[in-house]
Amino acid sequence: MKESNLCPRFEKGMQLISKRWAGLIVYQLLSGPQRFCTIESNLPLSGKILSERLKELEQEGIIRRNVYPEMPVRIEYSLTEKGLALEPIIRGVEQWSSAWLQPE
Repeated sequence: MKESNLCPRFEKGMQLISKRWAGLIVYQLLSGPQRFCTIESNLPLSGKILSERLKELEQEGIIRRNVYPEMPVRIEYSLTEKGLALEPIIRGVEQWSSAWLQPE
């Protein structure tokens, strides 16, 4: 494999947000905290994949999983400060795609 001349942090950042569904999950959470079922109903992916991506994004410190001790237990996902810092990037991609890409 050819060694990259890119900054390792930049490369990791690109891999993180370009991982399948990760960017769309962050985009979905920009509107505020949401429960698993709400995220799942707004994105065309399986619950298993959503669960995996949420765990990965939580491990990276991009999202926070809040458990509320109610009956039944309520779990919400929200963006951390680190996740919210992605907003200008996500909004930039949103504007670029609206201007330059045609819907399929």
